[in-house]
Amino acid sequence: MKDLIYVTGHRNPDSDSICAAIGYAEFKNKTGSIKAQAVRLGEPNRETQFILDYFGVPKPPLLETVKLQVGDLNIDKIHPIAPDISLKMAWNIMKSNNLKSLPVVDDNDYLIGILSVSSLTTNFMDIWDNTILSKSNASIDNILDTLSGVLITECNTPPDFRGKILVADMEPSKLKDVVEMGDIVIVGDRDEAQSLLIDKKISLMILAFSHEISPELKEKAEANGVTIISTPHDTFTASRLIVQSIPVKHVMAKGNLIAFSVEELVEDIKDIMIQTRYRSYPVLDESNKVIGMISRYHLISNHKKKVIQVDHNERSQSVHGLEDAEIIEIIDHHRVADIQTLTPIYFRNEPVGSTSTIVASCFFENGIRPSKQAAGLLAAAIISDTLLLKSPTTTPKDAMILKRLCDIAHIDSDEFAQEMFKAGTSLKGKTIEEIFHQDFKTFTIEDVKIGVAQVYTMDREGFMPIKDDMLNYMEKKSKDAGLKVVLLMLTDILNKGSQIYAVGSKKDVIEKAFGVTIKDNSSYLPGVVSRKKQIIPPLTAEITLHKKN
Repeated sequence: MKDLIYVTGHRNPDSDSICAAIGYAEFKNKTGSIKAQAVRLGEPNRETQFILDYFGVPKPPLLETVKLQVGDLNIDKIHPIAPDISLKMAWNIMKSNNLKSLPVVDDNDYLIGILSVSSLTTNFMDIWDNTILSKSNASIDNILDTLSGVLITECNTPPDFRGKILVADMEPSKLKDVVEMGDIVIVGDRDEAQSLLIDKKISLMILAFSHEISPELKEKAEANGVTIISTPHDTFTASRLIVQSIPVKHVMAKGNLIAFSVEELVEDIKDIMIQTRYRSYPVLDESNKVIGMISRYHLISNHKKKVIQVDHNERSQSVHGLEDAEIIEIIDHHRVADIQTLTPIYFRNEPVGSTSTIVASCFFENGIRPSKQAAGLLAAAIISDTLLLKSPTTTPKDAMILKRLCDIAHIDSDEFAQEMFKAGTSLKGKTIEEIFHQDFKTFTIEDVKIGVAQVYTMDREGFMPIKDDMLNYMEKKSKDAGLKVVLLMLTDILNKGSQIYAVGSKKDVIEKAFGVTIKDNSSYLPGVVSRKKQIIPPLTAEITLHKKN
C-alpha cells in the first residue's frame, strides 16, 4: 500500500488553500518520516494560477476521493506473459510463484487473455486430439523448450507441424501404412524406421533418449524438408510432454474478461468479485496496461488513506470519502466546525488572517527555512487572504510572517500584490458559473443552509453586464442545493467594501444582520471585505436569534 499523506485544502480552492497545502507538504517532508503530497480538490482560480506560474510551481494533482482504491492495495505484482509461450513455461511460472492464474498481454502490454490452473487442467484432461500442435500453431522453439531438445536439422522455412502426433513403436512395414506426410513422429534409434519416416516427408522427427542420426539420413532429411530434434526423454515421456508445447493463447480465456483499474474503488469491486467467483483478476494502470493481479484476500485490509486538512475543518468543504480516511492533522484559521476523528490528532487553529501564516510559523518555530518557492507561495497567500494586510482579519503576526517570507522569496509585497490582484480579479472571459464558484462555500447555521460566494475585483462596474444572468444562476443554485440564502460578495480590494447580491427564501436575514435594505437583490456594505469575520458572524447571530424567538 502507498505510504503517503495527502495534504489538502478545501473544495473550490483559493490561493491560501493551495499554497498552504504545498507549503505544509514541504514542511512535513522536511520533518516527518512519511512522504507528504500536496493535492487540490478543484481547479486553481486565476489568482492562484498566477501565483503558481510566478514562482514556477506546478499545480498539485487533483484528488477526487480518499476512499480506498485498487491502486492503494498490495496487489500481486505479476509480470504478464506473452501469448506464444508454452504451457509448460506458464505452468513453471505459476508453480514457482504460487499463482493460480496469469494475465496474457500483447506486445503493448494490453490484456488479451487470462491463463488459469483450470485452463491447464482442462487441456490435459480433455484434449486428446493428436493434431493439436497444428491447430495451436506450436512453434519449434516451444517444442525444443518443452522437450529439453536439441535441434539437429531444420528446413529453411519455418516448419509447418500440420500432421498428427505418433510414436514409432511398430515394425517399419506396418509403420508406412500409418504415417503420412507432415506428421510429427517420436522414434528410437532404428535406422530403417528413421529412413522410412524421412521418405514419407514427415514435418518433425523426435529422437528419444538423445539418439543420433547417421550423416546420410541427416542429409536426406534436409533434402526432404524434415526437421529433426533430439530429446533426452523416453518415447512415453516425450509423448506426454509434447502437448505442453502448445502456446497459451490456444487455451487461455479470451472473451468477457474482467479486469480492474487502479483507480476503481475497493467497495465497488467487491460485488463483482462475489458475482464472478474467479480466484484472481488482472489490474490495469492508468494506460490500461497490466501491472498485476488482485484476489479476495487483498481486500481484507484496515488501511486508510492519511489526510492532513489545511484551511478548513468542515466535512462539506473537504475531499470526497473523508469518512473512510484517517485525518491525522488539521491546520486552519476558521471557526471549528463539524469534523470528527476517531483518535486524537494534531489540531492547530489560530485567529490569524491566513492559514499560510500558521504554516510559515511551523517552519520558523522549528528552525527550518522554507524554500524560496514555498516562501513565495506562502507570502502570496497571506497577501491574498489579508488583502495586503488591509483585511480586518489581519493580525500583527501576519505582517511579521509576511515580511520574513518576502525576504526569503526576494519579492516586494506591494509590487507583487498589484500584479497578483490585477491578474486575479479580471472577470474577462469567465462564465457565470466560473465567477460564482471561484470562491464559494456553504454553511449550516441552526439547520439553515446558506451559500456565500466572494469575488475580488478592481473593476466593479465590469460586473454590471452580467448581473442579471448571475442572479438567475444564483436562484437556480438556491433551489437545486436547498440553500435558504445565496449571497455573492463583489469585494472592491482598493476601496475596502463589498457590493452584495442576494437571493433565497430567507434573504431578509441579510437586511436584519447588516441594517441595510436589499433593493433589486443588491446592497452595498462599506468596510466589509471578509466573509469569515464580517459576513458569517452577523448572519449566525441573526439566524440564531430568529430561531430562539
